[in-house]
Amino acid sequence: MSETSKASVTFVTIEAEDAGQRLDNFLLKMLKGVPKSHIYRIVRSGEIRVNKGRVDVTYRIAANDVIRIPPVRVAEKAAVPATVSGAAQAVQIPVVFEDDALIVLNKPSGMAVHGGSGISFGVIELLRAQRPQAKFLELVHRLDRDTSGLLLVAKKRSALVKMHEVLRENHRIDKRYLALVEGVWPNERSHVKFKLLKYETPEGERRVKVHSDGLTSQTTVNRKQVWPDQASLLECELKTGRTHQIRVHLSASGHAILGDDKYGDASVNKTVARHGLKRMFLHAWRLSLDHPLTGERMVLEAPLPVELQSYLDTLNSQGK
Repeated sequence: MSETSKASVTFVTIEAEDAGQRLDNFLLKMLKGVPKSHIYRIVRSGEIRVNKGRVDVTYRIAANDVIRIPPVRVAEKAAVPATVSGAAQAVQIPVVFEDDALIVLNKPSGMAVHGGSGISFGVIELLRAQRPQAKFLELVHRLDRDTSGLLLVAKKRSALVKMHEVLRENHRIDKRYLALVEGVWPNERSHVKFKLLKYETPEGERRVKVHSDGLTSQTTVNRKQVWPDQASLLECELKTGRTHQIRVHLSASGHAILGDDKYGDASVNKTVARHGLKRMFLHAWRLSLDHPLTGERMVLEAPLPVELQSYLDTLNSQGK
């Protein structure tokens, strides 16, 4: 996107990377701080023009379009909050893979992927603070705050659009998680299918439950290791991508994830915490997918974090 100015009017030439967006969405991102109602008004009045002509807010911008933008009062770009700025210098999230289109991070447990609901910042805000020169950084998908592991971030809009297409066609991406659950999982390979419904607790907390009115969901569970009367290590393949899917599937199957404070057993969690497991044992360890731009098959892995591997070592030593 390039810009020229004439008598306080700005002319923006659209690059291929920004093509395909609705005009209103493009303007909302470009004119941060300007109310949506004002943007709609200046489009309807003809003050915003594309290639010298009037257009509707639903117009899809194309490469090399020239957009005329009148002088508008734009709020100053918000400074990076001190908390984010400080964290940006102190916290470095491991990068598993990076090229011109994608960044694949190994997100630590306890960090939200984005700010909101009382959280001042998350992974994406931290990354943007660390890379102020980056024109585009957007989350491709999400991980729960207490889940660690592989997280995809798009560096180009074209990569984001393609990755969302890949995620919708779930057979084109293979997502594997490692989970340690209560008790002995009965089968070497299981297909767990439940309808899941999102709801809010009286305190406003987001939860998910098995319910006939919910959305169909499926997880394939592979049993990796068993500690009799204690726990089972499972590899979970996501066949659908519902909120809290693995956590609810395993809990509803009678084998909640150890350390899960939403769907697990509080007394069990206290016991394992005394033995060293002080977080939820759920880790996104492996991703297999086609690169969004080149089509090349990628297999990415993030080994278990030290605190999870240490707990497995403790279980193994007890069994000797």
